[in-house]
Amino acid sequence: MRDIIHFAHANSFPATVYGKLLGALATDYELGWQDTIGHDPRFPVSDCWPNLVEELIQHIGQHYATPIIGVGHSLGGFLLFYAALRRPELFKALVILDSPLMGPRRSLGIWLAKKLGFIDRVTPGGNTLRRRDNWASVDMVQDYFARKPAFARFDPDCLADYARHGTVDNGQGGRQLKFRPQIEHQIYCGLPHDFPRHRGRLTVPTAFIAGTQSDVVRAADIRFMQQHFAMQLHQQQGSHLFPLEHPLQTAATIHHALVQLLPAG
Repeated sequence: MRDIIHFAHANSFPATVYGKLLGALATDYELGWQDTIGHDPRFPVSDCWPNLVEELIQHIGQHYATPIIGVGHSLGGFLLFYAALRRPELFKALVILDSPLMGPRRSLGIWLAKKLGFIDRVTPGGNTLRRRDNWASVDMVQDYFARKPAFARFDPDCLADYARHGTVDNGQGGRQLKFRPQIEHQIYCGLPHDFPRHRGRLTVPTAFIAGTQSDVVRAADIRFMQQHFAMQLHQQQGSHLFPLEHPLQTAATIHHALVQLLPAG
């Protein structure tokens, strides 16, 4: 019987946008996911994301009969981490892809930014509500984002999947973003600052994969993860969005990390 991976996506990127990565993982694992976490009104976005964690826990509890491997990118990795603290019996292992798990100093900075009202300056949230949200066709979506520096680094198949699966019909024959900008902004504004308080509490075997060109986590953050949560560190070429830039290589890195976390027998 193959292990089950539940994949949790990053903020603003529906899980189906990761089709090439998920397809590669499906060679060795059973796969499941939620496409757009945060959009169920029963689980509104709030500070430090407790309702999103509950949404994830309920989904895992309802859809899997045995402990699963959680693989999460950015937002998704953070949610899986908190879910594993609350319900470790649901998980066999975690693989966290470049989530902003910050040590004490930077976490304090996030708390202050929220308290003093400038969190939009230290996250991408400031641009979210100004982003374009309507196009005439999928082709126009793809052409628009292909000219954006971050998206220009995407694997071509992932960019095509973002245009197709990251948008929906806008009711007027065109396309709009599936992951609603208001939800994306609320998630950024609630970025957790309490990660360091949980030191020593993680009991699920966990690997952290950092992007070699990412600025989301720093050396001090990684040392904190290793010292207080016993996370195994791996690196993957690319920016914070490396799962969409190098999906096949990322799948191989995830598999390698799981072989080390879960040795045969």
